[in-house]
Amino acid sequence: LNDNPSGYKLTLSGTLTSPKLNFHPPFLMLMPVPLDVESGAVVTIIPQEFIRPSQIRVKLPEAELADGTRSCPFSVQFPEGQDIVLSSDGTAKELICHISFRSPKPMSFLGEIIFIDHEEN
Repeated sequence: LNDNPSGYKLTLSGTLTSPKLNFHPPFLMLMPVPLDVESGAVVTIIPQEFIRPSQIRVKLPEAELADGTRSCPFSVQFPEGQDIVLSSDGTAKELICHISFRSPKPMSFLGEIIFIDHEEN
C-alpha cells in the first residue's frame, strides 16, 4: 500500500443466518378433559443459529366462548428458565416448556402459541 495504488483487491463473503427455534414434538394435541381439569404436555425447544444470549417470551392465544366472553385457557411454564444460553462451541442449550390447558367452560380450540425472542424474532 504505502502510497502505491496498485491493484489490491479484497473480497469478503459471508452467510447471514436467522435465529430459529425447533420444537419436539413439532405440534401439540392435548387430550379432552373434564371441565376445570388441567391437560398438559412437555415440549422441548431447540434454539438454532443464535449468536448471542437471548430470552424467549410467549404470546398466548385467546378464545372466544359461546357467550361472547374471551378467555386464555393456556399457560406456559419454563421450569429451567427462559434464557437461551450459548455454550463455548456456539450451540444453545435446549429449553423445557410445559404447556397446559384448563377451562371452566366447554370449548374446543385450535390456535397458535407464539414464541419470540427479545428482538421479536
